Amino acid sequence: MRILKLMGAKGSSTVFLGSNLLEEILAFCKKDKTVIITDKNVDMFYGDKFSGFKKVIIEGGEKNKTSYTAWDIYNTLLKFGCERNTFILGIGGGVVCDMTGFVASTYLRGLSFGFVATTLLAQVDAAIGGKNGVNFNGYKNIIGTINQPEFVICDLSTLKTLPRQEIKNGMAEVIKHALIADRRLFLEIEKNRDAFITLDLLHIEPLIFNSMKVKIEIVSKDETEKNERRKLNFGHTFGHAIELSTGVSHGEAVSIGMVMEANLSISRGLLQPYELEQIKALLAFFDLPVEIHCHQKDKVMDAIMKDKKKEGDYIYSVLINGIGHAVIEKVKIREIREILYDMCKS
Repeated sequence: MRILKLMGAKGSSTVFLGSNLLEEILAFCKKDKTVIITDKNVDMFYGDKFSGFKKVIIEGGEKNKTSYTAWDIYNTLLKFGCERNTFILGIGGGVVCDMTGFVASTYLRGLSFGFVATTLLAQVDAAIGGKNGVNFNGYKNIIGTINQPEFVICDLSTLKTLPRQEIKNGMAEVIKHALIADRRLFLEIEKNRDAFITLDLLHIEPLIFNSMKVKIEIVSKDETEKNERRKLNFGHTFGHAIELSTGVSHGEAVSIGMVMEANLSISRGLLQPYELEQIKALLAFFDLPVEIHCHQKDKVMDAIMKDKKKEGDYIYSVLINGIGHAVIEKVKIREIREILYDMCKS
């Protein structure tokens, strides 16, 4: 088992990475003081292990990450008679972790909580960092808190139950961490890419650990996203717009967003064309898209214009100064539109 510590200004969080950790944490939790929040898929695979726990089962999927779902959970916690010493344990992917963190941070002005992250996306990204939020009126994570879980359990054995689509979503975030802060990790992913397809845990565990380490080190320096943490938005400023306007998965949208910002990096003289080809080749290996359909370009551009990072004719974007080093720059809307349209496929 590998352990990392996130030290934030608002609290600390311990992150555990290993296999077959779910049963260990459930044995540690007091059944009469713990409420489990999970989704139907996770309950189908692991529900028998939750015997004796109060549990809330929500619908999975990004479309259910809303204030309405939070309201339903609040009602259930009220029926359970939860008190200030109740512990909330989220077991699932990114949506479950976001909903758990948001509800726990706001119910009774804040309950202690932790996560068992069961998807690759949650393990390397969604469960780590303390951001807990819900979507509202088509805007992603516009209502939320920054509050650290007491712990994050990343159980690699749960990855065996995931469909290929979920591994693909997580790989977009693993590659993102390498691109913004760890060139060596990028090269190791290239070298061991087949191991991620076969889920050879012996070979992928150290790479997932190093991906998590990138995020934890950045968040520890800048928990509330004043400066350094903005680098984690690489691929996301445009990715969120793509995700909301086209309906593609989070990982697919981030993949296209990263290629957009890599193209912007080339236009600024920060990245070499051959490096972009390296990036696109690795994304494509994991069946992640590197271009966008032409009929979607106007909807995507409209969503980008609504981004909260927009200031007048500019948007703060994360670019890469070579593979492994991120920089934050103001980019003109005109430049973004040109790059987006150039990436279109008929």
